[in-house]
Amino acid sequence: MALTRPRTLVIGEALIDAVTRASTETGKRATTLEHVGGSPANVAFGLAALDHDVDLATWIATDERGLRIAEICRARGVGLTPGSQGAPFTSVAHARLDSTGAASYVFDLEWQVAAVPRLESYAHVHIGSIGAVLEPGAGTVRSTALTARARSTVSYDPNARPSLMGRPADARRTIEAAIALSDVVKLSDEDVTWLCPGEELAEVLERWCALGPALMLVTRGGEGTTVRLGCTGEVHDFAAPRVTVVDTVGAGDSFMAGLVSGLLDAGLLGGPDARAALAKATIDDVRPAVERALATGALTVGQAGAHAPTRADLG
Repeated sequence: MALTRPRTLVIGEALIDAVTRASTETGKRATTLEHVGGSPANVAFGLAALDHDVDLATWIATDERGLRIAEICRARGVGLTPGSQGAPFTSVAHARLDSTGAASYVFDLEWQVAAVPRLESYAHVHIGSIGAVLEPGAGTVRSTALTARARSTVSYDPNARPSLMGRPADARRTIEAAIALSDVVKLSDEDVTWLCPGEELAEVLERWCALGPALMLVTRGGEGTTVRLGCTGEVHDFAAPRVTVVDTVGAGDSFMAGLVSGLLDAGLLGGPDARAALAKATIDDVRPAVERALATGALTVGQAGAHAPTRADLG
């Protein structure tokens, strides 16, 4: 039975990942499989798998791919907000895996988002990736997050996609506007390198924490994650569990879901009181949530596709 928790709204793209994996045998053709994905959708699936009540505001069609996404949402316990099925076609991310399992992407998409009814019913809002950058929908995402802040905490994962986001300097301005709306921000080291070439990580985190987030994290793949507290400036590195990597599809999204889940459980996300608690949190206070995030991320890279671990998987 699902545990009783504040309801979470995730806003962002749901799409089809068309994943092409190169053959390891000479002469054999690469194979392409289609999976339901999109970074925010994966976060929603991850939160639902961890027994959180979650709705997804997205932009899909009622074509074959869109109906598949809607069915997966139903099967995984993720509600679709009204207006989410108004797109002219369902977006596709073409992912190609190299010999190490790392993915590179080419996208066929467009993005809008309908107004979310009963926004006051959500205690936490998560935004991220393409949905928070690509117009015309990105402006609606940010304005919705700004409105929600009166009653909800906000988390953000830029999940930068250089092929869609234009020049790094332009993308950085848009991303920093979303960072300023957020209580918790998670980036990858690749995001930071692309957005802030030549800048020291410590300086980037200090500058971005000054915009408002109480907690910022930078994931470093198998090397773990760096955490900075906005209030005290305390920085701590957490090691990642050792795991055999099958592929990295959805790993960052699984990490994000585990992090939000852990912070909700700890009362550090989920409304104004949780925001006040997070502002005073220590590294030890956030440690269980970070460790859950690392564990969910590790479980995901150990399986093909954007696997969403459950509490039972975490042990």
